[in-house]
Amino acid sequence: QVQLVESGGGLVQAGGSLRLSCEASGSIFGINTMGWYRQSPGKQRELVASITVSGTTNYADSVKGRFTISRDNAKKMISLQLGSLQPEDTAVYYCKAGQWGIVYWGQGTQVTVSS
Repeated sequence: QVQLVESGGGLVQAGGSLRLSCEASGSIFGINTMGWYRQSPGKQRELVASITVSGTTNYADSVKGRFTISRDNAKKMISLQLGSLQPEDTAVYYCKAGQWGIVYWGQGTQVTVSS
């Protein structure tokens, strides 16, 4: 069993920055890809950024150049640095991890960007 806990969400003004963290615990020896997704009311959950155990990253076009995903394999944690935030970035951000074909999700952390 894998547990994912996100932290770092909050309220920030447009143009500001925020850093989200996701800590994994439990039976996490086989985790490969981890990533951040977000979901706004009335919208589908979408990929924001992902990173493999080897460090390969993938970003949604809407956040390229603004967000940076990083991974600390020793701490089994990923972070998302959100920069140049815009109101449209407002969403609940979820941490995702995959292990042996099973997908795990965190509880989510709210990011609200005011204009």
